[in-house]
Amino acid sequence: MPRPTVVRADAVLIQAVIAGALSFAHLHDLAAAAGQTGWKAWAYPISVDLLLVAAWHRLRSGAAKASAWCWFLVALVASLGANVATAGLLDLTDVPAWLRILVAGWPAVAFLGGTLLAHGTRTPPAGPEAAAPTAKTEPATTSTTPESPTAPVPDPAQPAAPAPTPVPVPPALVALAHKVADEHRTRTGAAIDTSTLCARLGVPMPLAEAIAAQLT
Repeated sequence: MPRPTVVRADAVLIQAVIAGALSFAHLHDLAAAAGQTGWKAWAYPISVDLLLVAAWHRLRSGAAKASAWCWFLVALVASLGANVATAGLLDLTDVPAWLRILVAGWPAVAFLGGTLLAHGTRTPPAGPEAAAPTAKTEPATTSTTPESPTAPVPDPAQPAAPAPTPVPVPPALVALAHKVADEHRTRTGAAIDTSTLCARLGVPMPLAEAIAAQLT
């Protein structure tokens, strides 16, 4: 519902304008009563309000918060003090000397505060580029592949190793192996491997390999 939001924003803006105008008038009246006549009386409220806004802006930016809080409180005390002083607690026709001194010295204070806020140390914004660490370049290392050892050349003078003697397989064990292999294929859909056949028959691996050779 956009309409209530617009009405609320307008009400806040009107309230801010009224409050600012009243504070501006009080500061002007106090400066004029303290002997600052003409355009100088109008410059005082502008100076106080600008210092207040500059300090608040620095607080919102997150940089130099201690200095920003200090000058924000100085400007707030100046504005609030002028509003209270013009509320009938002070005779504006007979302003005391200490108040005249404060009003006359305000431009120097405001100039110092504005300069420090404008040219103070700023904290760089934290973003993806600032947070990302700089990649360190490492020297390229040349990987050397170790040479494969040369296979020993058989000596023709030496007799060849005798071929392994085939393991005898009983026919009954072969028949049992066929049944186990068929049941495994029916259950899994794949041919039985030697390790499974060895475990199912409970025979040594060499005998299982000999039986598997006869199943193919």
